[in-house]
Amino acid sequence: MLLGLVGVAMFSLTLPFTRMAVAGLEPVFVALGRALVAALLAGIWLIWKRAALPPRSALWPLAMVSLGCVIGFPWLTSIALRSLPASHGAVLVGILPLATALVSALRGNEKPSLGFWLTALAGSGIVIGFALRQSGGSFHQADLLMFGAVAAAAVGYAEGGKLARSMGGQQVISWALVLSVPLVLPLVVWLAWPHLDRMAEAGARAWIGFAYVSVFSMFIGFFFWYRGMARGGIARVGQVQLLQPFMTLAGAWVLLGEPLAAANIGFALAVIAVVAIGRRMPIKR
Repeated sequence: MLLGLVGVAMFSLTLPFTRMAVAGLEPVFVALGRALVAALLAGIWLIWKRAALPPRSALWPLAMVSLGCVIGFPWLTSIALRSLPASHGAVLVGILPLATALVSALRGNEKPSLGFWLTALAGSGIVIGFALRQSGGSFHQADLLMFGAVAAAAVGYAEGGKLARSMGGQQVISWALVLSVPLVLPLVVWLAWPHLDRMAEAGARAWIGFAYVSVFSMFIGFFFWYRGMARGGIARVGQVQLLQPFMTLAGAWVLLGEPLAAANIGFALAVIAVVAIGRRMPIKR
């Protein structure tokens, strides 16, 4: 749970730093360019560790991690955050633990108990209610992109968490990043090239945001996250992510000056209580 919490703490600043980056850089460059930076770091790490090539049976799960976590989630959130406040997007990401547990169950990885599902639904209900409360009772168009990003990340988390049991979390994300390069590199060149002049004028703030999501959100955070899920279970450790929206709210307040209302603290306490209860519910592997 602590390993998962460290990963979530790093992930929680992804949306604020992404919003900083897309204010001066093209969303497609922020989304896919960070994958290339992380892939370079991953390649160096694999060479340093003299890691063996992944087995053939791991190629499909690694492809799912690449499509979900390396390409899908960053791309969709980068587009959505051009018009959506990071604080609003944060609460939508709150349903990610339920989505991850659902994908894991559908894939036959784990069998959560009824009590776990009830606590997961309660936590997700609190988060969704918080989102609707902030947006005046309806979702924005960009919300659909965020929900798509959640679905993509859930697939990548579930597949990566299962694979980490045999390969280790470091190798899972490192190989997923390296294997994504043949697809990501041409896309970055093709889609970002026309906007080079505009991006050259981006300030230091945008590049700091890009650096964070490249190093911590896309690479180092997964070391802790996948190892935590491998040791503690995908569904159980995934519940720690219910805390992520409120860590993100604090990050958005500090980094972007977005307001932090007193009601947010009440929702955060409610979610923490649900996570504490969910930890005690049985889950079969």
